[in-house]
Amino acid sequence: MSGDPRKIPRVDLPAGTRRDTLAVREGLPASPWGENSEALFLTSSFVQPDAATAARRFANEEEAFIYSRFTNPTVAMFERRLAALEGTEACIAAASGMGAILLLGMGLLKAGDHVICSQSVFGSTVMLFGREFAKFGVETSFVPQTDVAAWRAAVRPNTKLLFAESPTNPLTEVCDIRALAAIASDCGAWLAVDNCFCTPALQRPVEYGAHIVIHSGTKYLDGQGRVIAGALCASQKLIDEKFMPVMRTAGITLSPFSAWVVLKGLETLSIRMEAQSKRALELARWLEARPEIERVYYPGLASHPQHELAMAQQAGSGGAVVSFIVRGAASDPASARAAAFRLIDSTQICSITANLGDTKTTITHPASTSHGRLTEEQRLAAGITQGMVRVAVGLDDVADIQADILRGLLPPADAPRDR
Repeated sequence: MSGDPRKIPRVDLPAGTRRDTLAVREGLPASPWGENSEALFLTSSFVQPDAATAARRFANEEEAFIYSRFTNPTVAMFERRLAALEGTEACIAAASGMGAILLLGMGLLKAGDHVICSQSVFGSTVMLFGREFAKFGVETSFVPQTDVAAWRAAVRPNTKLLFAESPTNPLTEVCDIRALAAIASDCGAWLAVDNCFCTPALQRPVEYGAHIVIHSGTKYLDGQGRVIAGALCASQKLIDEKFMPVMRTAGITLSPFSAWVVLKGLETLSIRMEAQSKRALELARWLEARPEIERVYYPGLASHPQHELAMAQQAGSGGAVVSFIVRGAASDPASARAAAFRLIDSTQICSITANLGDTKTTITHPASTSHGRLTEEQRLAAGITQGMVRVAVGLDDVADIQADILRGLLPPADAPRDR
């Protein structure tokens, strides 16, 4: 443990402790009671020993837990553990994934700044950059996710941030993180990468030059669809100087309970991602062989446009999200939507919900859910058609998921019977 009384102590782990061990042990030392499972500190504030100490702590002259809007032991355990898994110096938790992106923008941007953002990111992210930040004088250029030349061409003298998801939701487009990092370096901007789909179990963007990694802990970090959470992983300097002052003032705060739930989810992250990715690859291969399917989007398939890049960046894994288009409906949006809805409504096992990362397989229609607030022009620019269906593969038996999808592909008389 740290011997400096001005610092919050750390778990005493050997140098070189590997990530799978960090996933179950990094955090804070146990309390005097010696609990093996991390404690949950449900308190709004912390008692200080005297007024002078309180003054030092509120002035950031001494590390301590003060007020749970910005300092809490359970939240700190989650932050330390996620930072260790991502390979960053520090992490700051937020109330949700979108809250983390809001914190990113509030910490780094000001009126007159320019952002370059992938046009294929999550729908709410498009709205946040394109509409909400615009109200305060921040301009955003949206570019094709995989076109490095387009990213470079969009650079302006006032460009301060490049923002990408990799893979994207729902098309699973993979960006060349190293190439975007080079562009950011050349123009003196930050590169932020949303690592929600891969998590640090498969991909660590800072290893390719990213400055900030964004997470919706709601998804795979929790892993069972229980709570809402978000986080930014970055250098200690960025966390301390750019993001913590905003958090302390604005209170985009992750609750201790939610932090504890996600903290425990991190313990099984690696084995869940491995198992769910394996099932997703099997499902993707099956879908690609079905005559009723027009196209399958999954980085683990050799047919994916960025397959080789994905295998290099994502530890040889395609992740657990598969999207596809039903054949014959692409030319007529109304028919495409009806075909997608019929398939989704025919399922009896998959959960019809826009959330993902759960151990239960989920299925959704992106054009009317996750990207429903975008215009049709924005959706089409991102490649999201009315005939697209997204499946986030959980830990269900793949044969059951295949049979579930088949119910919506075959004519009713030919569909698999109920068990």
